[in-house]
Amino acid sequence: MIGLQKRLVFAVRGETFLEYRREQLVFQIKRLWKEYLEIRSNFIALFKQSLIKLNQTYEEMGKNGVILISKLSRIQYRPMVDIQYQKKAGIVVPRINFELFQEEKLPAYTFEGTSHFLDDLIILLKGFFKATIEFSEIEDLILKHAISFKKVNRRINGLKNMIIPKLRMNIKQIREILEEIERENYVRLKKTKDLILSKEKTI
Repeated sequence: MIGLQKRLVFAVRGETFLEYRREQLVFQIKRLWKEYLEIRSNFIALFKQSLIKLNQTYEEMGKNGVILISKLSRIQYRPMVDIQYQKKAGIVVPRINFELFQEEKLPAYTFEGTSHFLDDLIILLKGFFKATIEFSEIEDLILKHAISFKKVNRRINGLKNMIIPKLRMNIKQIREILEEIERENYVRLKKTKDLILSKEKTI
């Protein structure tokens, strides 16, 4: 009985804590959603601009020419990626630090025979890479918050609809049994007392 009551108190406290946690997650998701929409809008805009510039470059110098310059440029550029994990509101999220180092200051191509859109395309692609990382980070973060919200909500429903009612029912049944035993003992003791008194009177 005492053990069940302790478990009930613990379960009710757990439900209260989880409800507070759920409110925190809802607040975080609402805040992140606005940021997510802005970052996604920027990502899509840069993606469209990059595709337009790439198509214009293809039209002026051909796809094979762009691929050749791309292969030559690999020698000059050295990407550095560092992933660190941070804990935010109880959720572990990766932080991606991306740097693109250029070994040579001059481009790996000449201005003769190349499209005038090429320089603009390279600048756009550098911004697009950063926007892609930023977008993937916010998308991962909001997805993890949504998964955490789902888990917390499921636990609250489990406590509210199953565990707490079952504990209360068990405590109620035990109380009823104890009360019944107490009544039986009272009747038994009364009868015993009456029997003793009747024997004393006969003596």
